[in-house]
Amino acid sequence: MPASAPDAAFRAALGRFPTGVTVVSTVHDDVDHAITASAFTSVSLVPPRVLVCVDTRTRFHDPIMATRSWGVSILAEEGREAASWLATRGRPIEHQLDAVAHHRGPATGAALLDAALGWLECRTWRTYDGGDHTIVVGTVVAAAIAVGRDDPLLYYRSHYGSLIRQPVSEHGPDPLPVDPAPAAPELPVLEPGSGSGGG
Repeated sequence: MPASAPDAAFRAALGRFPTGVTVVSTVHDDVDHAITASAFTSVSLVPPRVLVCVDTRTRFHDPIMATRSWGVSILAEEGREAASWLATRGRPIEHQLDAVAHHRGPATGAALLDAALGWLECRTWRTYDGGDHTIVVGTVVAAAIAVGRDDPLLYYRSHYGSLIRQPVSEHGPDPLPVDPAPAAPELPVLEPGSGSGGG
């Protein structure tokens, strides 16, 4: 039966929408701040822009609003433990990444998790009031992918999951070549690092 309360139905409906999992990070006053975020999406290819919705009640909100520069790690399955840790309320802020393998983004200095399929570095372009969340839109200033890795971490109804790839894509049976996408502005390419810490 449908949930009787509109709020419960709204939450339940949103929970049926599967997403990827990202970690959004910034450095404020020499302290790393990071959160696990599924409310992330692309906005524009030209210019390259993305957005993340940040809960105004979190400790991450003020740092990302202050620094206006941030990184996005698009997590692989290997990043599940880090995603759970960075979604834990009340965890210590200082040294929260000591046990999480990461490297520094050259454009922003933000911590980028090694257990990721790709990385973006952004400068805040606009922010919008979204109710209990702030919609932070950023211009992408650097991007990179983990070549050879293709195992995204997914999230559905409060559970992490894995992708089961179908033999036919929107472009036809694999491995048919796909038409090249329209040319986009060239961005600096990040070289993924390894190991814990990063300074």
